[in-house]
Amino acid sequence: MHQAFAIDTMLHLLIALGAGLLIGAERGWQERDENDSYQSAGIRTFALTGLLGGLSTLLGQQMGMAVWVTVLAALMLVVGIAYVVDVRRTGDHGITSELALLITFLLGSLALSGYVMLASAGVVVVALLLSLKNVLHSLLKRLSEAEVSGALKLLFISVVMLPVLPNETYDPWGVFNPYTTWWMVVLIAALSFIAYIAIRLTGTRYGLMLTAILGSLVSSTAMTLTLSHLSSKPLQNVLSAGLLATSALMFPRVLLIVAAVNISILPHIAWPLSVMCLVYLAGAGVFWLRAIKEEPANAETPLRNPFELRPAIRFALLLSLILFLVEAGRRYMGDAGVYLVSILAGLTDVDAISLSLSRNALHELGMNVATQGIVLAVVSNSVVKAALVGVVGGKALAWRTYPVIGVALAAGLLVMLLT
Repeated sequence: MHQAFAIDTMLHLLIALGAGLLIGAERGWQERDENDSYQSAGIRTFALTGLLGGLSTLLGQQMGMAVWVTVLAALMLVVGIAYVVDVRRTGDHGITSELALLITFLLGSLALSGYVMLASAGVVVVALLLSLKNVLHSLLKRLSEAEVSGALKLLFISVVMLPVLPNETYDPWGVFNPYTTWWMVVLIAALSFIAYIAIRLTGTRYGLMLTAILGSLVSSTAMTLTLSHLSSKPLQNVLSAGLLATSALMFPRVLLIVAAVNISILPHIAWPLSVMCLVYLAGAGVFWLRAIKEEPANAETPLRNPFELRPAIRFALLLSLILFLVEAGRRYMGDAGVYLVSILAGLTDVDAISLSLSRNALHELGMNVATQGIVLAVVSNSVVKAALVGVVGGKALAWRTYPVIGVALAAGLLVMLLT
């Protein structure tokens, strides 16, 4: 028993030492161009600090936590003195390395307190965060006021509003749950905002195809309309590839949403949606190969900041309405009512009906009915986007994309009926 304890203690001390080595290696690489004698803390200092955190915790367990507190206070004093000396020498008032040194001590302490996984994960996160200095600074310079405001609004509805909402139903049918409904709003808003930031940082230099792929994460319907508007330009193959790729990525997005709400339905819906996605991607690949010899236009990303409180509230109202319609259809019309609501909802929004059916499948709605309803909503939405291509984009884009769309939808419906 004593030997096993000694082995575990040695392993934990090695983890504390490794934590300091990893963080110290990152700090040393960042300051590799400086003279070693001018560095206030190098890789050895960080490694010893991690080990110090582990040893002080071990002593604190045997002699009382006053030992650990005393060591931490002494370390803070040494770090403070080193900071003052460094500021006088270089004029740099940054405290990143000093904070990293104190965090290394705490991570070493965690490793000896029984939180080995937490300490290990913390080391990786700290090292990664420290290495992203230039990326994060560049990000802040490129973000606009509206984008920062959007990020804060997203945090507000997720961190402030969501936890205080009651997690219970308020209607006789047990459909409307404020917490669950708003959690779905947060899910969609977060996916949209992340996609928008990715597009904003990437810019247009990677071409029309990359914009189409990333834009589909925000709204495949909006991106379809945008690409269709560009049909007057001599980019028919590139636009066809972008349109099909945009529609293709709607399917994995739906799968992701369904998995987040009700993972048990995923095996039932994965086959038809995957088949449709693969057919779309195959068509996009064919048109992309045809367009290799062309020079794709650098289309300016037309997407605005997708996160505003008003659209989020509209989505919540739409989601609540669809929840009631699905339940009413199930109660008064049976499965046929659910299918009708799915088709109508898919004309405008696939995410809301997918979330609604996935949630209802957790309770009284049958798994097969939910699966078929989601597939019908996806097909309905795909037909709407095909109509946009024909009406806005014209015959040239329609003749190129319609055969692929038709094969994809037919194959998906066939797979749904056979499975």
